[in-house]
Amino acid sequence: MWDVPQSGKLAKYGAVTTVTAIGLVLLRKWIAGGVCRSQAHLNGKTVLITGSNTGIGKETARDMAFRGARVVMACRDMKRAEKAAEEIRHSTGNENVVVQELDLASLQSVRQFVWDFVASEDRLDILINNAGVMMCPQGLTADGFETQIGVNHLGHFLLTNLLLEKLKSSAPSRVVNVSSVVHKGGKIHFDDLFFEKTPYNSLVSYRQSKLANVLFSRELARRMKGTGVTSYALHPGVIRTELGRHVEAWSPLVLKMVLTAPSVLLMKTPWQGAQTSIYCAVAEGLEDKSGCYFSDCAEKEPAPEGKDDLAALRLWEVSAQLVGYKEQN
Repeated sequence: MWDVPQSGKLAKYGAVTTVTAIGLVLLRKWIAGGVCRSQAHLNGKTVLITGSNTGIGKETARDMAFRGARVVMACRDMKRAEKAAEEIRHSTGNENVVVQELDLASLQSVRQFVWDFVASEDRLDILINNAGVMMCPQGLTADGFETQIGVNHLGHFLLTNLLLEKLKSSAPSRVVNVSSVVHKGGKIHFDDLFFEKTPYNSLVSYRQSKLANVLFSRELARRMKGTGVTSYALHPGVIRTELGRHVEAWSPLVLKMVLTAPSVLLMKTPWQGAQTSIYCAVAEGLEDKSGCYFSDCAEKEPAPEGKDDLAALRLWEVSAQLVGYKEQN
């Protein structure tokens, strides 16, 4: 056999390396998804973001501050939230970034937060329900709700409803609900919402809570029609943030490897993951898309479960009863 000349080997290696590099760049671009191109300024506007001290919530807060908004960061951990707020003030030059305590696992905390917010803020133009927990071990909130449906849905349900009058008086205003593509295949277990009768499965519970986000957004849009308040649900993408800490802690070794080793290539950065939240919050011309579902800065078709209007209505009524909310006539 003839030996391949060393120069030929190097050329072949270089070609393979170049092709691989190009492939990786294209893969990263595809994974990154859409980017919000809106140049909308938010001077004089107030934006409230839950869970904004880290991850996509923090990047969303930074973007809103950069656009000139007054940003209220509603967080459970005040120390970390204030640190994040100071970083955002410094990086954007916007000193109008404040922190307010909110624990979505406590209805008392939600009510106290709203009381303080209404007393101190003149308006609310954009509410971004971003906070959440993902596939955590079975547990209960302060009010006895299963943790994932309690934090991801019921806490935000009460928060949003208690702020509706402020949103209406500031109209046109928007409510942005961060859901997930895993709502597909989800089900609202009306006969066992907290998994008290059936074995707990963290993924099944998470899917239920994310489907609840989509249905809530849809029913809210229906109820707010004609008020100037619009509602949007979205999938931010698969993102490398602290949200996945329980997945990693409780997953089999193989899944942990999948979640860690290729994460740089196969997951969005927090900035990339925040783009659809930002898009739904500021993009022009979305008023007639209220109640719709978005991903990668574009409207997408939700799962059939996410378009079930009867389930959305029933979930609203059950949620209102659970949190003790009575609509104002």
